Amino acid sequence: MVINMSSAFTSIKQGLDEAIEYSNGQAGKAIVHEFGPVEVKKIRSKLGMSQNEFASAFGISVSTLRHWERGDRAPHGPALVLLNVVSKEPQAVLKALSA
Repeated sequence: MVINMSSAFTSIKQGLDEAIEYSNGQAGKAIVHEFGPVEVKKIRSKLGMSQNEFASAFGISVSTLRHWERGDRAPHGPALVLLNVVSKEPQAVLKALSA
């Protein structure tokens, strides 16, 4: 695949400009996804899964899941994104993971 360096530069520059606008508090074109805290036990219970089933289905260690449910730790990064999506569209995620 050949990428035109001019268009690659333009795209990168646009992204940097949007990031700078956002960091300066300007409502630019940047799309920001913010994920709030999740109640992991509530999500798992809603699906009717045991801790082992939930952990296995979503690639989480049971130990980590237990820490999240007790509140010892909180999910962040990709795990937080996954849990937010699971809380909204659990069947879609399960279907995608089973394919």
